[in-house]
Amino acid sequence: MPPGAGRRAAVDVEDLLVRVKNGAEPELGAVAREVAALAEEGRLGGDEDDGVLVPALLARLAGAGDPEVRVLVMAALRRLAGCAGGETKERMASIDALSSIVRSLSRDVDERMEAIVLLLDLSDIPQVRQRIGRIKGCIVMLVTLRNAHESGTYDDAEKLLHILSCNPQNVLLMAEAGYFRPLIHYLKEGSDMNKILMATAISKMFLSEQMKSSLGEDGAVEPLVEMFKSGNHEAKHSALAALRNLSSSLQNAELLINCGITGSLLQLLCSVTSVLMTLREPAAAILSTIAQSDCILLHRDAAPQMLSLLNLSCPVIQLHLLRALNSICGHTNAKRARAKIRQNGGVQLLLPFLREKNVGIKVAALNLMFHLSKDASQELAEQIRETHLDILVKIIASPTPGIAEKAAAVGVLSNLPVADKNITKFLTQANLLPVLISLLEANISASPSPQKMWLLEGIAGVLTRFTVSWDKKLQSLAVGHGVVPWLVKLLSEGSVKAKSKSATSLAQLSQNSVALRKAKSPRWLCVPPSAESYCIVHDYQCTVKSTFCLAKAGAVNPLVQILEGEEREADGSVLEALATLVQDEIWENGSRVIEKASGVHALLRVAEAGELTSQDKAIWILERIFRLEEHREQYGGIAQALLINLAQKGDPVLKPMIGRILAHLQLLQTQSSYF
Repeated sequence: MPPGAGRRAAVDVEDLLVRVKNGAEPELGAVAREVAALAEEGRLGGDEDDGVLVPALLARLAGAGDPEVRVLVMAALRRLAGCAGGETKERMASIDALSSIVRSLSRDVDERMEAIVLLLDLSDIPQVRQRIGRIKGCIVMLVTLRNAHESGTYDDAEKLLHILSCNPQNVLLMAEAGYFRPLIHYLKEGSDMNKILMATAISKMFLSEQMKSSLGEDGAVEPLVEMFKSGNHEAKHSALAALRNLSSSLQNAELLINCGITGSLLQLLCSVTSVLMTLREPAAAILSTIAQSDCILLHRDAAPQMLSLLNLSCPVIQLHLLRALNSICGHTNAKRARAKIRQNGGVQLLLPFLREKNVGIKVAALNLMFHLSKDASQELAEQIRETHLDILVKIIASPTPGIAEKAAAVGVLSNLPVADKNITKFLTQANLLPVLISLLEANISASPSPQKMWLLEGIAGVLTRFTVSWDKKLQSLAVGHGVVPWLVKLLSEGSVKAKSKSATSLAQLSQNSVALRKAKSPRWLCVPPSAESYCIVHDYQCTVKSTFCLAKAGAVNPLVQILEGEEREADGSVLEALATLVQDEIWENGSRVIEKASGVHALLRVAEAGELTSQDKAIWILERIFRLEEHREQYGGIAQALLINLAQKGDPVLKPMIGRILAHLQLLQTQSSYF
C-alpha cells in the first residue's frame, strides 16, 4: 500500500459534504478550514472528492453572508485546486462559480486578497481566461485594485491583468477602465488586425483629458503615427481616427508634432489620389487641434501650405484649416508666421469669405483677419474696401448674427488704423457709434464668456477711433451718444485689454478738457455756479458733455484701482489718462484729486514694478504730486527708500526725474552719492 493511502481512506468525505451543505455559517467556516488542512496534507484532492466537495463549497460561497466564512471557503477551494488535476479547476471555471469569486473583489481586504489568489490559481485554465473578462465588473475591479497600489493585492492584480491580456477583448475592457498598458503593447507589437482593433477602440472611447495624457505618456502616439504613415488604407483610417481623439490634449499635440506628423498630414491634404480622399477630413481635423501647440511654429511652411489649400477644399476641411491658421496666428510668438501668411496674400484670400453663407467659416475667416491685422493694421486698411466695411458694419448692426460673428467683425474694425480719416468717416456715416453703445449696454453686465469678453475688447478698441484728441467734433458726437459712462464701467468690469482701450479713450477726451474750459468760460454769470457742478480740477463748472472731465465722469477712482491690481497691461494707458489731470495749468488741483483717490501708493507701486515706459510716466506724475508740501509730509517717508533704490538699480533714463522728486524731498544733496 502506498504511503499515505490509509490516511486518505480514513477521511469521511460524506460527512464533510453533509456539513458543507447543511451546516450553519460557523460550522461552514470550521469545515472549510478542515477541508483546506486535509487538502494541504494531501488527504483530499482526488477527482471523486472534488467532484462532490467543490460544487457544494461553491454553492455555499454564493450565499454566505459572513466575510470570514467566505474567506475560509475560498481558501479551501484554492487548496483543492492546488493539489488536484485540471478537472477540479474546470469545475470552478463555470460562469456562476467565477461570478461568486469575482464578487469578493469588491469586499474587504482579506477577502479581496483571497479572491485574487484563487483567480490567479485558476487562470492557467484557458476557459477561465476567456470567461473572467465576460463577468460584469471583473476587469474594472481588477484595474481599480491595481491602481489603488494596496499592499497584498497590487502585485496579484497586475499579474492577473497581464494573464488576461492575452485576450484582445479583455484588453479593450482594461482600456475602458483606464488601464492602457496592454492596449499600447498591442499597438506596438500586435498583429496588423489587432493594431487596427486597438486604434479603432481608442477612436470610439470617451477619454478624459487625464486619460488622453496617460495614453500619450505611455507611448500610444508613436505607433499610431507609424500606422498612419506606413499602414494600409484601413490602418491609416483607424490610426487617424484614434489620433483625432487624442490630439485635443496639448501634451499629445506636442508629441504628434515632434513625431513629424505635420508634413504627412499636409501631404495627404495635397494628394489627389481618390482612395485617400476619405482621410482628408480627419487629417485636417488633427491639424486644427495640434496647431493649438506653439510647437507648430517650428514648421514654418505649414501655415502657407494650409492657406494654399483653402480654396481647393470642401467646406468642412476649409473650417478645419481656418481654425488651424487661427491657432497658429494666435500664438504669442507668431509674428513671423503672420507676416508669412500676409506675404502669401492671406488678407486678399480671406476677404471673399466675408460673404460666406456658412457662419462657422465666416467667423473663422474674420478671426484670422483679426489676427493677421494685429501687427499690420495699415496693410489691412490698404486692402479693405468700403464694400468690406459695409459688410462688417451690417454684421455688427444686424440682430441675426450671433455674438461670435459680431465679436469677430468688431475685432477686425478695432485693428484698422485710428488715423485713417476715410475709414472713420465711413463708420460715422454708417451710424456705427450708437450700435456699439447698444452692444456695450447689452453685454457689459451679462454673464461673462470668452466671446463676450472679446466683443467688449473690440468695442473698446473701436471707440478709441471716435475719441481721438485731434477731432473735438467727433469727440462731442461720441460723448453725446453717452459713451463716457460705459467707458468708465469698462474700467471696472472689462478685461485688462478692454480697460486699457477704455483708459485710452478717456485720456484722449481729457486731453481737451482744459481747452474746452477756456473756450466755454463765460465772462460773467447772472447766477452763481452751483457747488455740485463746480470742478476742483479745472476750476470751472464742468460736465462730462461740455468738457469731457475725468473727475466729473467718476473715472479717477477706477483708474487708480487698475494700477493697484496685479495685471500690468493697462498701466500705460491708465497713466496717460491720469497725466491729463496734472497738465501745467491744473497740476496742483489734479494732484490733490489723484492723492484723494489713493493714487500716490498706486503710482509708487508702478514706479517700483512696472515696465520702463510706465515707470517713467508714473515718476513724472509723482514729481508733480510731490511739489506740494502736504504730499511731501504725508508720503515722503514711504517714497524715499523706494526712489533711492530705483535710482541706484533702475534704468538710467529714470534718474533725472527721480532726482527732481528727491530734491523736493530735500534729499538730493545728502544722498547725491547715489547718483
